[in-house]
Amino acid sequence: MKQLMILISIAMFSLTLLAGCSEEAPAPKIEAAKPSAQTAPATQAAPVAAPGKTGKVIETMDSAGYTYVNVDTGSEKLWAAAPQFAVKVGDDVVVPEGMPMPNYHSKTLDRTFDMVYFVPSVLVGGAAQMASQKPAPAAMDSASRTVVEKTDVDLSGIKPAEGGQTVADVFTKKSELSGKPVKVRGKVVKFTPAIMGKNWIHVQDGTGATGSNDLTVTTSATAKTGDTVVISGVLTTDKDFGYGYKYAVLIEDAEVAVE
Repeated sequence: MKQLMILISIAMFSLTLLAGCSEEAPAPKIEAAKPSAQTAPATQAAPVAAPGKTGKVIETMDSAGYTYVNVDTGSEKLWAAAPQFAVKVGDDVVVPEGMPMPNYHSKTLDRTFDMVYFVPSVLVGGAAQMASQKPAPAAMDSASRTVVEKTDVDLSGIKPAEGGQTVADVFTKKSELSGKPVKVRGKVVKFTPAIMGKNWIHVQDGTGATGSNDLTVTTSATAKTGDTVVISGVLTTDKDFGYGYKYAVLIEDAEVAVE
């Protein structure tokens, strides 16, 4: 009977996931990235999603809008995280395949996990605890919003950083700048904190056309929309986080000076 209930739960989850994907976005596809996934060196391949698992929750905690569960499958113990949901120790759960995050450090928990699988939802006692408002870390923006296409921030009169580049330069010269330090002055048009252990900043300076006018930056620093900032860091190109979330150019672990 227990096995039958597990199979029914998995079937219910599959139908729910397919329905959600059809309404909001194509089903995620995990594949090897050109550069690495997450923050691994650019020569490594993207990690492969973990298959679905069933088991019992032996530890759980909430942090920054996410619920973490330590699941004992009977043959192994694994950590999974999904947008916050109701669960308690002893609950039977079904964890779908998800994006693996090795050596993941949670600042809010002040804890480093050897491995956490980030998933869009978890089945608890046969009921799907689906993501509500906040997307899973692997989906930090929808595929169509990896750039900020419209902004109310005034981008007039922004001068390039001394010895640096404009946003348009970074895109047009990405082949020669890849793997090299760059410096860009611009204004923050979007700030998203605590995604995959990083703060995400979109910077524009009024240069470039659609597709080459919005520079994405990851950093431990903070800034507000409208701030004028100087971004310094090494340029990564063609970054693929899996699930279809790709960036033609990206400055990772950047230094951010607010002027």
